[in-house]
Amino acid sequence: MANKPRTLYDKIWDAHVVERRDDGTCLIFIDRHLVHEVTSPQAFEALRMKGRKLRRPELTLAVPDHNLPTTPRVDAQGNRVPIEDRQSAQQLEALEKNVAEFGIRYFGATAREQGIVHVVGPEQGFSLPGATIVCGDSHTAAHGGVGALAFGIGTSEVEHVMATQTLLLKQSKTMEVRIEGDLPTGISSKDLILHIIGVIGTAGGTGHVIEYRGKVFEEMSIEGRLTVCNMSIEGGARAGLVAPDEKTFAYLKGRAFAPKGEDWDRAVEYWRSLKSDEGATFDKSVVIDAADIQPNVTWGTSPEDVVPITGTVPEPESFADPAKQEAARKSLDYMGLTPGQPLAEVEVQNIFIGSCTNSRIEDLREAAAVLKGRKKADHIKWAIIVPGSGLVKEQAEAEGLDKIFTDAGLEWREPGCSACLGMNPDKVPAGERCASTSNRNFVGRQGPGARTHLVSPAMAAAAAVTGRLTDVRELMKEGA
Repeated sequence: MANKPRTLYDKIWDAHVVERRDDGTCLIFIDRHLVHEVTSPQAFEALRMKGRKLRRPELTLAVPDHNLPTTPRVDAQGNRVPIEDRQSAQQLEALEKNVAEFGIRYFGATAREQGIVHVVGPEQGFSLPGATIVCGDSHTAAHGGVGALAFGIGTSEVEHVMATQTLLLKQSKTMEVRIEGDLPTGISSKDLILHIIGVIGTAGGTGHVIEYRGKVFEEMSIEGRLTVCNMSIEGGARAGLVAPDEKTFAYLKGRAFAPKGEDWDRAVEYWRSLKSDEGATFDKSVVIDAADIQPNVTWGTSPEDVVPITGTVPEPESFADPAKQEAARKSLDYMGLTPGQPLAEVEVQNIFIGSCTNSRIEDLREAAAVLKGRKKADHIKWAIIVPGSGLVKEQAEAEGLDKIFTDAGLEWREPGCSACLGMNPDKVPAGERCASTSNRNFVGRQGPGARTHLVSPAMAAAAAVTGRLTDVRELMKEGA
């Protein structure tokens, strides 16, 4: 039916169908392709072997992020500092060679625009409402924060997009996550998405695209929306979406690759139509009371292993599913935790504030607000703040945030994925704990044997000050 109410996801999908096939799959046009050094080399080599060029090189943007060290990249004489790890150096060299050969726009390791690909896209206005965006990285879902249909793809799909600017896909189901009421004081977007994942589980969104709805998301900043959508993949979803609105347009206006002049006016007119119609139905619906959300922290080795900081480590037997009980036992053994142990008594040795989830200017401001006038605990071995891009770094330094961090005893680094994953020198030592603002707490994610507790930037800053997992609201009261 032509007049049937449609969801936001349906509208974006329908606008990008090139061909519908009898088996239910569709050939979808891809508006934007983001590339980094990890998943692209094989795709470029496949094109080279087949004698193919990029179909639309102007729709691709490349940036190094995963393998880059976050220590200084040029020496006192302005020379590039070599990367010690040979494999990392080779991946970066390959990316530089490939973007030059195939004519792709590139923000190199020393460019002021360089950063984590999922921070750079929205920041540059390369990611736009209603666009289909792909990258060989699962956290591409982040770009849904500006109203884009964004998702990660595999290496063979990267090659397909490069060669044809299309993908053959099956349409996902739709899911709404609606938050009712107002968030309590001291609750961040990271606390919210951790709570959502705790409610739905890591398989709750499987086969679906989640649209986040309700006043909480309407009032949320674009940075907050990017954080929520970023971790949609941790809830099993293909992608996450927040409908674009006046906040979105204000955020994007004037950015480097955003439309200009009359093109901007036409774009905004179209973007205003990108919302779920009244009466549109979702395949699945989850409603959460905002009043139930507290500062959250993970205790296990899955993002769904989350409890309020005021809570305790759960008993494995408290889970109904025998498989979950066994998983909980293994997680607690790996994490070195005891059932019934209060989370607020768990000591940490390392702090990481960064990643594509929490490295934007708003995140750094949240951390700085907690750290200002305070010092990190003496036993904290390693505490780093890693901005999401060179532009975020510049802004933070202009606001004096870097001085707040260094005065508190934390290290201020260069942009990159850093300690989110063990692919660069920023690793958490085996057996040690890290209060981390990243998105995954898998076994060995931050380094072999590393024990990760996922938290918000404010909660990570609080842990830096006290040396343990801490309810940041306690420090907020002290500073009031």
